[in-house]
Amino acid sequence: MPPPEGRHTIALASVFHPCPTFPVDAPARAAYAHWMDQVSKLALGSIGVGVLVLALKYVAYALTGSIALYSDALESIVNVAAACAAFIAVRYSAKPADRNHPYGHHKAEYIAAVLEGVLIVLAAVSVFYEAYQAFLVPRAIDAPWQGLGLNLGASLLNGIWAAVLIRAGRARRSPALQADGRHLMTDVFSSIGVAAGILLAIYTGWLVLDPLLAGFVAINILWSGWGLVKESVGGLMDEAPAPEILNRIRALISEAGEGALEAHDLRTRKAGRITFIDFHLVVPGELTVSAAHAICDNVEAALQADIEGSVITIHVEPEEKAKHSGVIVL
Repeated sequence: MPPPEGRHTIALASVFHPCPTFPVDAPARAAYAHWMDQVSKLALGSIGVGVLVLALKYVAYALTGSIALYSDALESIVNVAAACAAFIAVRYSAKPADRNHPYGHHKAEYIAAVLEGVLIVLAAVSVFYEAYQAFLVPRAIDAPWQGLGLNLGASLLNGIWAAVLIRAGRARRSPALQADGRHLMTDVFSSIGVAAGILLAIYTGWLVLDPLLAGFVAINILWSGWGLVKESVGGLMDEAPAPEILNRIRALISEAGEGALEAHDLRTRKAGRITFIDFHLVVPGELTVSAAHAICDNVEAALQADIEGSVITIHVEPEEKAKHSGVIVL
C-alpha cells in the first residue's frame, strides 16, 4: 500500500531541502559573525573616508581653479559610490543559503567588484573630457600651494586606507574589499600625477601640462578598471582558483585519503570567500559505508583546515570505477 500523499510529499521535501553553506555549529557561527562584523566595519569606513577625501579635493579645486584637481575631485565621487556598493555587497553576501540560493549569496561581492570597475572606467572618461576642455582653453592656476597641500593630504589618507583594505580583503578573502582598495589606489596614482602636472605647469609656465598629464593619468585609471572588471567577471563565470591552490587541493586529497584507491573528476570554483570543491573518491568494494565515510571525513578535515572557506562534496564510488592504482587525484 503506497504511503499517504502528504507523508510522501514531506519525505521528498526533506530529501531535497537545500543544505546551507553557512556554518551550523556554534563556534563556526561565532567565527563567521566576527568575520562579517570586521568586513562590514571596513566597508562602512570606506564610505566615511571617501566623503572626507571628496571634501578635501573639492576645496583644493575651489582654491586653485585647476581642471586637473577638478577631475581628481570628480573621481572621488565615484569612490564614494563604489564604497557604498561594496558595503551593500558585503552585507548581502553574508546572508545564509536559502531555498532560492542553496549555494549562498557570495557572488554578490563579485557584482559589486564589477560595478566598481565600471565606475573606474566612467571616471577615466570624465577625466579625459575635462582634460580635453582644459587643453583647448588653458586656465591659470590660483593658490597652487594651498590646493596641492590639501590634495596631497587627501591622497595620503586614501593611500593608507587603500593599503588597509587590500590587506584586509586578502586576509578575509573578500573580493569587494580588495576591489575597493585597488580602486582607491588608482585614485592615489591619479592624484600624484595631477600634482606633478600642476608643479610642472607652475615652474614652466606651460599651463597645457595640467590637462595633458591628467589625460595620461586617465589612461592608467582606464587600464586598472579593465583589469578589475576582467577579474570580477572571472569570478562570476565560476573561474577555478589559482594553480597553486589547485595543486594544494590535489596534494591534500592524496595525503589525507589513506584507504581510498583513487580520486578523479576534481572540480573547483570560487564564489567570494568560498571555494567549492567536488570530486569522486574510489574506495575498495568491500569497505563498509562507515569506513568510507571516515575516509571522506579525513579528507574534508584536511581541506577545510588548509583551504579557508572550503565547501566540499565527495561522491564515493566502488573500485571498478578506478582508472589507476594508489590515491591519485585526476
